[in-house]
Amino acid sequence: MKSGGRGSITKEILKYLLLVGAFYFAASSPYFCYKFWQNLLKKKHSKQKLTKRSISNSFYYLLKRGLIEIEREGADVKIALTEKGKELGQKYQIDDLKIKTPKKWDGKWRIVIFDISQTKRIIRDIFRRKLKELGFYQLQKSVWVYPYSCEREIEILRKFLGVGKRNIRLIVAESIEEDKFLRKFFKL
Repeated sequence: MKSGGRGSITKEILKYLLLVGAFYFAASSPYFCYKFWQNLLKKKHSKQKLTKRSISNSFYYLLKRGLIEIEREGADVKIALTEKGKELGQKYQIDDLKIKTPKKWDGKWRIVIFDISQTKRIIRDIFRRKLKELGFYQLQKSVWVYPYSCEREIEILRKFLGVGKRNIRLIVAESIEEDKFLRKFFKL
């Protein structure tokens, strides 16, 4: 999907449906559905005019590609992701994953340690690459450090990669010996 235009709208729709599971609206009020999506997408697409047609085209595109399914359930219409849509939504969620940096550091270190077997090398490499992308510091081969809360992001990565807490552990520590180089690295 290209960025900008329909591509970015469809990406946001996939990510939202991944988050909520399914979206229901009364079949008798399709205008409500349009207004809901327009308001939801407005934040991300403030420079782009979100018309009924652009939103409708995005849903049609997703439906045609087999990424969503639309079903009538009594007086309601249900929009949900297909398995293919869930996979793509997760990929977008991982691609856009960022850790919010608070104004003030709480003085605690987040240490991620992982033990992912050689047979799952691809998963291990993806995880390492994503930690680096997120700004973690590699303290040792499978030990990475970050100064800010990142529990949610690590859980999203675990889920996406299909590994559990036994493979990827998060430790919150009060201190690390001789951490001047880390404070310098993170500009603390």
